[in-house]
Amino acid sequence: MIQQNFIKIYEKSFKTHWELSALSNYKDGETLSYKELAEQIARMHILFNELGIEKGDKIALIGKNHTSWSVIFLATITYGAVIVPILHEFSSESMEHIIDHSDSKCAFINENIWEKLNKSSIKLPVFAIPSFNLLQSSTEKTGEIIDKLDVLFTEKYPNGFNKEDVVYANVGNDEVICLNYTSGTTGFSKGVMLTANNYAGNITYAHTLELLFPGERDLAFLPMAHTYGCAFDFLYALSTGVHVTLLDVIPTPQNLIKAFQEIKPNIIITVPLIFEKIYKKKILPIIKKPIMKVLLSIPGLSNLIYYKIKSSLIKSLGGNFREVIIGGAALGKDIEAFFYKIKFPFTVGYGMTECAPLISYDHHYDFVPTSCGSVLKDIMEARIDSPDPENVSGEIQVRGENVMKGYYKNPEATKAAFTEDGWLKTGDLGLMKGQRLFIKGRIKTMILGSSGQNIYPEEIESKLNNLPYVAESLIIEREHKLAALVYPDFAAMEADGIDKDQLPEIMNDNKGILNKQVANYERISIIEILDVEFEKTPKKSIKRFLYS
Repeated sequence: MIQQNFIKIYEKSFKTHWELSALSNYKDGETLSYKELAEQIARMHILFNELGIEKGDKIALIGKNHTSWSVIFLATITYGAVIVPILHEFSSESMEHIIDHSDSKCAFINENIWEKLNKSSIKLPVFAIPSFNLLQSSTEKTGEIIDKLDVLFTEKYPNGFNKEDVVYANVGNDEVICLNYTSGTTGFSKGVMLTANNYAGNITYAHTLELLFPGERDLAFLPMAHTYGCAFDFLYALSTGVHVTLLDVIPTPQNLIKAFQEIKPNIIITVPLIFEKIYKKKILPIIKKPIMKVLLSIPGLSNLIYYKIKSSLIKSLGGNFREVIIGGAALGKDIEAFFYKIKFPFTVGYGMTECAPLISYDHHYDFVPTSCGSVLKDIMEARIDSPDPENVSGEIQVRGENVMKGYYKNPEATKAAFTEDGWLKTGDLGLMKGQRLFIKGRIKTMILGSSGQNIYPEEIESKLNNLPYVAESLIIEREHKLAALVYPDFAAMEADGIDKDQLPEIMNDNKGILNKQVANYERISIIEILDVEFEKTPKKSIKRFLYS
């Protein structure tokens, strides 16, 4: 058990950083200081109390990154209730099911999302975010509570809201504070029970890394309803006195670059998709030019070119960050190798929702290519289910402070998730050299070759995705042969004046190039061209189960 009480971290942070800026919305510029954030949390506590919310009750929260979302999340856990953050990208049916399955007592839902839901299936008080207006209630009393909330607040704090008023519920680190429902590549959604200790493990470990300091800036563009963005862009940042700007616009590359240059964050927490797009759209067209290939073959000159590419990239991302942390999925190996070659300050970590989320990490200056960091010292342990963990891949299994309590109302799934001796089965295949992990792929996606070879589709896909006019790909097995499903890069084709009729020939050429780059047993027999994008999870991973 982590000694530091998780909820007390925020009592201390709010008081210590009282006058500093805490949260801002990028689009409308609304900013809350730590004092104002604590005051809004106090207002929500009064509302919860008047509604009869008790310790341990569930509160559902659906919306995009916004100051109002942040207030509800923090108000819920500091009250002693359990937050149920639901990704706004889930289907309406999934949202409705989760609200019901979680036994939530009330819900805060973005007004645009509320309009899409089947209201007859949601039988609890519903409040709008960002306005906090009442959207639905079975009694008039709820509306009356909202109307007199200002009066109730003044009665409770007649001398105004001050630092000494920041006193939160006594929540032990062993208590569940969050139900985080996953929606993964396998198609199953389960309510992960995360304790205060799970978050404390992540946050206290992050403090030892000294990645952020009071008054510094962070740009949160990953969905905070997912544990990755929530733990580090939000909870860690606010525990440190950082000013978090919430990107409340669509995170297109153009919007992100503009926001990076305006905010100039001191750290960038992202997923591979962002950097894969930057590499394919901005860097690859330059280094693939015939003249550039010649120049890059000259040792002294190549170093200068790589330095200029790195400097330009750093400047486009605001020019003020210590490092870029990439997680949530594997980064393409060729892309990773390039960024490492130019000495770009990035690192790749590893985690999962069931660990809230972190399992392994290295600073960028300790990062080893193809790895995903070292197992968190004094926080987590890992082992490989293999007779030779350094050379023969096996399932990565973990235990420690960050590991979930189990799946809500699902004892069968909980039992299946752990080994007989209590280690969490990650479902990932990998190697471990010392304490450093190297992921090979998912157990459920690994393909067994005709001669018994282990084929990892992700490794082939990373090579195929770098070939001309391939936006995304998926390697599957058909009649004991490998096939590639490809969604073309139509935007690049249009820019280059390439007609759709040319695609079959281009992809056939790509097949030949790819098959020269991989082992004989990894060669593909056909490329099938898709007209629509692959369906994805909120982490932007392809839902493989739909295509196998």
